[in-house]
Amino acid sequence: MATRTNTLTIRVPEDLKLRLEKVAMMQGVSMNQLALYAFTKEIAVLETSSHFRTVLRDVDKKAMVKEMDRILASVPERTVPEWDELEDPGD
Repeated sequence: MATRTNTLTIRVPEDLKLRLEKVAMMQGVSMNQLALYAFTKEIAVLETSSHFRTVLRDVDKKAMVKEMDRILASVPERTVPEWDELEDPGD
């Protein structure tokens, strides 16, 4: 079954349009595909943030952090393989 589509016309500053064209070209996609990706991604971020704000609204943040610390403290110490080590930003 085909997804029904609609046309949405938006006004954007010229410099944003040029940036969109440039990135779309670099990615090898159309401006429409890149815009759909960007819209979809940002809407997902906003929805997720809203969901967590709702879920965590009545949660005691200090108790949550204390529980997270307890869980992390229960993880046994281990040697980190060289390939999984973080680089020292001072290097």
